[in-house]
Amino acid sequence: MEHGRRQLNRKLSGKLLKSQNDFHALTNRFKGFSGGVGSGKSLVLCHEAVYLAFENPGTTGLIGAPTYGMLRDATMAMFLDICASRGMPMELNQSRMTIRFPEKDSTVIFRSMENPERLRGSNLAWFGVDELSYCREEAWTRLEARLRDPKATRLCGFGVWTPKGFDWLHRRFRESPVEGYGLVEAEPFENRFLPSDYYERLKVSYDPRFYEQEVLGKYLNTQVGRVYHAFDRRQNVEPCSLEHQETLLWSLDFNVNPMCSVIGVRRGDVIHIVDEIVQHTSSTPEVCEELVARYGRRRGAVRIYGDASGRQRHSASAYSDHQVIRKFFAEERGLKAKLIAARSNPPVRDRVNLVNSRLEAADGRRRLLIDPKCKELIKDLEQVSYKPDRGVIDKDRDPERTHLSDALGYLLWQEIGSPAQAGERSRPLF
Repeated sequence: MEHGRRQLNRKLSGKLLKSQNDFHALTNRFKGFSGGVGSGKSLVLCHEAVYLAFENPGTTGLIGAPTYGMLRDATMAMFLDICASRGMPMELNQSRMTIRFPEKDSTVIFRSMENPERLRGSNLAWFGVDELSYCREEAWTRLEARLRDPKATRLCGFGVWTPKGFDWLHRRFRESPVEGYGLVEAEPFENRFLPSDYYERLKVSYDPRFYEQEVLGKYLNTQVGRVYHAFDRRQNVEPCSLEHQETLLWSLDFNVNPMCSVIGVRRGDVIHIVDEIVQHTSSTPEVCEELVARYGRRRGAVRIYGDASGRQRHSASAYSDHQVIRKFFAEERGLKAKLIAARSNPPVRDRVNLVNSRLEAADGRRRLLIDPKCKELIKDLEQVSYKPDRGVIDKDRDPERTHLSDALGYLLWQEIGSPAQAGERSRPLF
């Protein structure tokens, strides 16, 4: 069997990294590969799946991913690319999301991990899961229960992931390993096949703590204490004077009480937040009037961002907040306003990571500056915290908090966009 695996390895790849070879050499029933972005996790997953498909002729194996989109556009795409580029005969059934290797009469099925109950079913000889840290533990245990094909030569379940703190993977594979479990942790910067500036570019997109987790592959509890841990009053607070007819960036959090918004400008790669509006028991037209009262004489342009919930109509009104804003500025001739309405809010974790990366990137740059007059926003950045042992933002401790920092996050997300996720693929598979 070992000789056959070496032959197959030569067919699959000329050279593998040391950590990848160490992972393939593990003989544990269940094994994991943990590493940061660029460590070759998806590649090692696909290689191991092919190995097991060939070592278990006449059987079925499963490859999973956290979502159907990731499964289809990333994991399955890489698997097909690897097999096709190595000239491995295979039969693809697009509608059933299966691949068959006729040489071994082995079948690989591709399934999303979003609904663990759907993972019940027939026997498996092996399974592998991409980005396992984004999956619930229940999905893993459902697959463990399916690992029971009596025809299998070698039963094996495996996963690859980037660390996400001290979660169930850390407990099962690292802290107190379950019997029969094995883990290989990729070394940072091990992948010599990446572009020479790969990791330096990531330092621009990630804050220092997130860089340690996502790039260096460290196990850190990033969702404890202060949410905006990268904020430093001494480094991120700086007076800012508006220039003539400079385009304003106005972002709102459509909370009833208080209704909060931030006003900023963009200068090159730096966002300056120059003002904030906090109004209790206020309506959307009143907030618009306040903006005009402060900046209407400037006769410049305004780009308006905000909470995607503003698209929804209220029971007390025939119009949504977004419709009210459009109507108001259609009649207000001073400011040339354009509402840029998002269809949905970004995931909270991604929005927070973006704010932190602008407050301080891993390369030391600070590209988000706050005027000292924004007293409530500064309080948010210093005081908003996670609930103990919950990993979610505490919105109950102080009703005044989180609204301005939410508005800031919406502004950055829509003005700048999400940081590029290294290694992801966005093209459709078929």
